[in-house]
Amino acid sequence: MSTRRIVVVGGGIIGLTSAYRLARAGHQVFVCDPALGRGATWAAAGMIAPSAEIAPGEESNYRLQRRALGAWRELGDDLEKLLGEKVNIYQRGTLLAGFDASDRRLVEQFAQIASEFDAPMRRVTRAEFPDVFYGLTPRITDGLIMDDDAWLDPDQAVDLLRRGLDALGAIIIDERVERVGADDAGVIVETAKQTIHAHAGVLATGSTALPEGAETSGEHVIRPIRGITVRVTGLDRSDQPMIRAFVRGRAFYMVSRPEGYCVLGATAEERSELVVEVGELQRLLRDALDVVPSLETAAIAEMRYGLRPASADLLPFFEEIQPRGWAWVSGHYRHGVTLAPLAAMDAADFVATRV
Repeated sequence: MSTRRIVVVGGGIIGLTSAYRLARAGHQVFVCDPALGRGATWAAAGMIAPSAEIAPGEESNYRLQRRALGAWRELGDDLEKLLGEKVNIYQRGTLLAGFDASDRRLVEQFAQIASEFDAPMRRVTRAEFPDVFYGLTPRITDGLIMDDDAWLDPDQAVDLLRRGLDALGAIIIDERVERVGADDAGVIVETAKQTIHAHAGVLATGSTALPEGAETSGEHVIRPIRGITVRVTGLDRSDQPMIRAFVRGRAFYMVSRPEGYCVLGATAEERSELVVEVGELQRLLRDALDVVPSLETAAIAEMRYGLRPASADLLPFFEEIQPRGWAWVSGHYRHGVTLAPLAAMDAADFVATRV
């Protein structure tokens, strides 16, 4: 592959992994984002959980996600070679449970769909595996475990990718891209302060509107889905599976990291306001305490929110757009962290075969 100048617009987990892979291939990479890693990635819990994320009608997405853990491990190994530090990946699995009788029926419905996908899972009880249920309400006495699920810390991943890009000579431009274009020599990026010329460009803008000048086929449309997560300290389940539960029909999860740091979610609303409403926060914390009453004495460390990009069919896409030399990658919805290294492969293929 000959060296090219490549510009990546968007510095979330998709843009950063794409930029890193392109820089690792020897290209001169520019990353444009006024708030690197502070979009949907900032609010993400970091789950790589294809089995726990199974949903009706999303079998192709599940098959794609099954490749993600291996891709993340390869990326982590590569970062370790470059920086002497790798992305920490914890394969703890996921415990899925129901809070009441109707929620347990939802778990059974999930098990039926998962079995149709041939997803690996096993049934567990509190009597057989008491440690798995540590901190959970006594009314939850059984559940399903998806052993292949894992998690990483998106903050650490963003930090390592940023340092990796620095080590590879990539240029970070903390400005908003206002317009994109192209000429006979390649692509053009315009910010309020400068114009950048490159051979090819990748738009990894998540749920943000595309810059002026970008023309898509119209096949894909993105809508923002707001998500809120709450970080708390005080309960350490980091050696046990992640928790997912149905609570009076609502979905709840908790990812426990070492030293008693937990990420609580999830909320999902088709709203673009980046605020945390009292009612939404109250519902999340109530669900958390119902499932994990041991959180009663936990301390709230931080609330985060972000807008996840959802496509019409909830599937990710990589589309070549106009002007020539540009591609658009988005639609990862709740799987952005999971699928980031696979999206980066698409970006590398685009540059290698079409530029």
